[in-house]
Amino acid sequence: MKIALLGYGKMGKTIEAIALSRGHEIVIKTSEALNSEITAADIAIDFSIPEAAFTNISNCINHNIPVISGTTGWLDNYNKIVSLCEEKKGAFIYASNFSLGVNIFFELNKTLAKMMSSLKDYNVDIEEIHHTQKLDAPSGTAISLAEDIIENHNNFTSWKLDGNKDNVLPITAKRIENVPGTHNITYKSEVDTIEINHIAHNRQGFALGAVIAAEWLHGKTGVYTMKDVLNIG
Repeated sequence: MKIALLGYGKMGKTIEAIALSRGHEIVIKTSEALNSEITAADIAIDFSIPEAAFTNISNCINHNIPVISGTTGWLDNYNKIVSLCEEKKGAFIYASNFSLGVNIFFELNKTLAKMMSSLKDYNVDIEEIHHTQKLDAPSGTAISLAEDIIENHNNFTSWKLDGNKDNVLPITAKRIENVPGTHNITYKSEVDTIEINHIAHNRQGFALGAVIAAEWLHGKTGVYTMKDVLNIG
């Protein structure tokens, strides 16, 4: 495939290396929104910034270029993208995290939340740790984990960064140098603690998942998720 990389920071460069190793060609590398030149690509991978993501994704769909996005912080406009994709018969995947391991972790998180929903003595919290260059807090992955807990657990109606109110699921966000990404889910009572976590050792897992998602999406139409790519859940 001919791939356009929209966002050419550390993640973009890692995606480039993996895509090349899998026989693909990188035809565009940019951090700015593009117009008709996007048609040089067979597919686009967007890891840009929140301010550019909506324009990047819209431009791809308007030019009939399948696009996957791992950019977080723009999801207030997600439904607009879904509507545009359906109108233009385009192809789109958004994931807060493309790591294959994280997407399995998402399913474990949902299952545990269902199992724990009737046990009222356990307090639940989420902690995420990322590198100091990460712009958004909490991470998109932590938000996805929180939303899945809220959907599958009876005790919560919303989440909040550093929250501590009843029926509000607290998320703690830490920024530490050279941490690719760690997510901890903790259920704690007076008698014991149950914890599941995912610890990324480098960016390779995120980048590989993005390339695999692009390979899967090529030639399709519709709006999908990583659950479709991995056939899980």
